[in-house]
Amino acid sequence: MDGVGKTFVLRRRAGRLRRERVDVPAVADLTFRINAGEMVGYLGPNGAGKSTTIKMLIGILVPSAGRIRVCGLDPSRQRMELARRLGVVFGQRTTLWWDLPLRDSFDLLRHIYRIPPDRFRENLDHFVDLLQLAPFLETPVRQLSLGQRMRGDLTAALLHDPEIVYLDEPTIGLDVVSKAAVRGFLAALNRERGTTIVLTTHDMTDIEQLCPRVLVIDHGRLGFDGRLHDLRAQIGGERILVVDLAEPHSPIDVAGTRVVRVDGPRQWLAFPAGTSAAPLVSTVADQYPLVDLSIREPAIEDVIARLYTSGTSGRRPIPRQGGTSDTAASP
Repeated sequence: MDGVGKTFVLRRRAGRLRRERVDVPAVADLTFRINAGEMVGYLGPNGAGKSTTIKMLIGILVPSAGRIRVCGLDPSRQRMELARRLGVVFGQRTTLWWDLPLRDSFDLLRHIYRIPPDRFRENLDHFVDLLQLAPFLETPVRQLSLGQRMRGDLTAALLHDPEIVYLDEPTIGLDVVSKAAVRGFLAALNRERGTTIVLTTHDMTDIEQLCPRVLVIDHGRLGFDGRLHDLRAQIGGERILVVDLAEPHSPIDVAGTRVVRVDGPRQWLAFPAGTSAAPLVSTVADQYPLVDLSIREPAIEDVIARLYTSGTSGRRPIPRQGGTSDTAASP
């Protein structure tokens, strides 16, 4: 995406018989590149422009400005050709046929995408095994639980071997077991098949476990492009060093830290998120009777919330190393 903008035109009542035109910008000057085989989290508050971006990448919406290429194609002008190379999953919608058994929905998709029979059987068997679909393949979609339907939607989006998959809230409403199954499946898909995945979600655990790179959008503009570690360092906040001493001790006194809690021999020390923990650990080990320690990173939910509220999204985006190179391979 290069300098992409999308503006919607509304007609609002401005008198008894008159209406006035109002331009509502949804996305403004959005520029980024996603390389083949990446798994990227696309984050932002409600109304930030995430869904508008995804719809332009798919070809449902035509951009008002800028240039988009997906798999080398213009999504809005070559939508049918591109559709065969994409998979899309919307967590609150289904692409399955409501009254048909799950297996019949998959068979219909085989004909729609013209998947060779041998490849279809190979893919279906693979996904049925990974997502444990066998017990309800003959169950009508309307009788499936949310977790079962989501696993069915993931399979439906992948049967035709798409190069890129867009996932919008794929774990919304799922229980802990179903979420773990979906995350494990997506990680294996990206690792084993090299499928490019763009994940939009409000579940920060999805992002932490799946996405090495995140894009953060707010008010239609890209506020951050990089790794979660770099986002934590840029936004600030504190990391926590949890220290277990051999016996109860007075609060640990180390420059650049503050003790936030003491519970018997265990103490919690806060230090800036962008600071290396190595010197701190070395100092504590040298000066105190240390038994064990661990480091807790700032909760990603807190980091993202700070980004939205601190005005950081108005700064110039931080490119990921190699992520914006003109010579980088792009899907």
